[in-house]
Amino acid sequence: MDADAITFGTDGWRATLDTFTAPRLRMVGQGVATYLHEENIGGPVAVGYDARESSPGFAEDLGEVLSANGFDVLFPDRDTPTPIVAWTIVDRDLAGACMITASHNPPEYNGVKFIPSDGAPALPEVTERIEAGLAEPRSVPDAEQGEVREIDFVGPYAEHALDFLDTRGIAGTEIAYDAIYGSGRGVTDALLDRAGASVSRLRCEDDPTFGGTAPEPTAENLEELIEEVGAGAADLGIANDGDADRIGIVTPERGYLDPNLFFAVLYDYLLESGSGSAVRSVPTTFLIDRVAQAHGQSVYETQVGFKWIARGMTEHDALIGGEESGGFGVRGHIREKDGVLVALVAAAAESEEPIDDRVNRLLGEHGEIHQDRIGLACPDEEKARVLSSLEGELPDRVAGRAVEEVVTIDGFKILLESGAWILVRPSGTEPKLRVYAEAGSESRVTELLDAGRDLVEPHL
Repeated sequence: MDADAITFGTDGWRATLDTFTAPRLRMVGQGVATYLHEENIGGPVAVGYDARESSPGFAEDLGEVLSANGFDVLFPDRDTPTPIVAWTIVDRDLAGACMITASHNPPEYNGVKFIPSDGAPALPEVTERIEAGLAEPRSVPDAEQGEVREIDFVGPYAEHALDFLDTRGIAGTEIAYDAIYGSGRGVTDALLDRAGASVSRLRCEDDPTFGGTAPEPTAENLEELIEEVGAGAADLGIANDGDADRIGIVTPERGYLDPNLFFAVLYDYLLESGSGSAVRSVPTTFLIDRVAQAHGQSVYETQVGFKWIARGMTEHDALIGGEESGGFGVRGHIREKDGVLVALVAAAAESEEPIDDRVNRLLGEHGEIHQDRIGLACPDEEKARVLSSLEGELPDRVAGRAVEEVVTIDGFKILLESGAWILVRPSGTEPKLRVYAEAGSESRVTELLDAGRDLVEPHL
């Protein structure tokens, strides 16, 4: 079986089902087993899976390989959010976990990620070892093979989540929850219900095709939720992606809330009862920096990928870590983005001060922030060449403003004297270069994106 098709990207290996096959997945299972053996990491391994039709069968394939290599295997008793699998690793002191999920990708995709024993996303030094160990499955003698058990992952997590956060203020808050048919259904909504919220549910039925769409909590995919909240049927709308590690927020005034603004809301709310820095990815808003500065805190910037945010949270004992795509982690929980727990935090924040009011207050204090991005087609094998050629021709002025600094954490982030910025970086999941821009008005963002396109296109 050809292993060349197996590549661990920003967050595991994902592919369409013509490429993501059981034989290749079993090679990944052997790579995980070999890595754990070589590192002398013992203990059971969890194998979780999302709500896709193919996921339970793929999970069984992985479980067979791991148990044949001598590892006890723990399966959840239902499809389960990725953050709950990650939390279970830490709670039960497991060797790690494999999670079968393609997250927010359409139903014709599936994927797998390995989560180490600390519950944080695997860093490249781990995934490279797994890739190096890809091989046809092996087995130890029958007497040494592992036991396979099915247990409840969700129940213990729910008790932890309700103990982790003061949820007394949530009682009576009206929340509309949209699972987009993903693994958050019956989990996030049930947790909000137990916290005392009045919960109405959208797309919380079983549908492994996600209604024929990608289970991604974007404005385009949340029209019914936006309509319900806008009509006054709920104080707040909450949605999760397919494996519930990301969150989308809908408010009565703003409709779909830019995740950058929600990050600022979360940080501001958590700073009311705690202290600490924030860690954000390089495309994420500078509004976080302004909130931090107002509270005497620091912000640390990382390249794209929550694994880098998780590492930064540890290095700086950060209160919160987040990214502009809607993934957030909170200190004292797990170092992984968690759309289930953060749904509780969002409800608590709403019950204290309506999120619309908090956003308006923060923008009034720190200035308007607008952001957008575009994608420029670029084959994966050409990305390095384009960025290299661009590096030698970065201008001194962009869109009429002087360039103050160029940050090279991930691509090129061009900081302008006005406080606005342009970022050019390679997509980790598509054959594209992404151009991001942030400024104080939508019209200025459009100008900056046009300038970014003009800067990049001659090198494509």
